[in-house]
Amino acid sequence: MKLLLIAYDEAHDRNVMRVLAAAEAHNYTRWINVQGKGTASGPHLGTPVWPKQNHVLAVAVEDHQAQQIVEGVKKLRDTLPLKGVKAFVLPLEAVT
Repeated sequence: MKLLLIAYDEAHDRNVMRVLAAAEAHNYTRWINVQGKGTASGPHLGTPVWPKQNHVLAVAVEDHQAQQIVEGVKKLRDTLPLKGVKAFVLPLEAVT
């Protein structure tokens, strides 16, 4: 199993959720209004100067689903290069 952390511009919530649905990953934890700064996307700090914010998803999935989600995120990155969407893949030893 894998644990995916997906950080993305709040404007692309629907696109990211479509990627999860396509991989039949129905269970997740989502943090909204998260602040951060990326190389390509710049600051997302929720302030008057930098008003955008991010969302972050944690998704525990089987290896084949993880691969499908990563491919979906790569496609989003190709179409939304300046908005920011990134997936981090970690090994998952157990879910209790």
